[in-house]
Amino acid sequence: MPKSLLVLSPADTAACCPPLSREPLSAGQATQVAPLLKALAEPVRLRLMSLIASHPGGEACVCDLNDAFDLSQPTISHHLKVLHEAGLLDRDKRGVWVYYRINDACVDCFPTAADIVLGRPVPARPATVPEAPSAGARP
Repeated sequence: MPKSLLVLSPADTAACCPPLSREPLSAGQATQVAPLLKALAEPVRLRLMSLIASHPGGEACVCDLNDAFDLSQPTISHHLKVLHEAGLLDRDKRGVWVYYRINDACVDCFPTAADIVLGRPVPARPATVPEAPSAGARP
């Protein structure tokens, strides 16, 4: 079961995640950020995120991604599963195929969280951030 993603506004993020330049992260704050960083801390996963984001229509299935890697389909599927469970990708099963797309709610908030944690100015954001779909929800 995928973990739910907490989406914070810049003000909420500033309140919960003070910059490292002022004080260190709490154990709870580090626990919230670590899964995203861990999921992205793998070159194949970073490339998968980029390939999916740049794919026509903004979504791709494993069959669209295999040729970009010298890896087996089950290995690519494993990496996609890790990204999905971290909340970075959404997925939609269509027959025997699973199509993946970037979870914009997560990715839009991630740079803001990183900037705040590192004490940098927060970049401008859209007025609203779409809510992440609940587990099992279909578009």
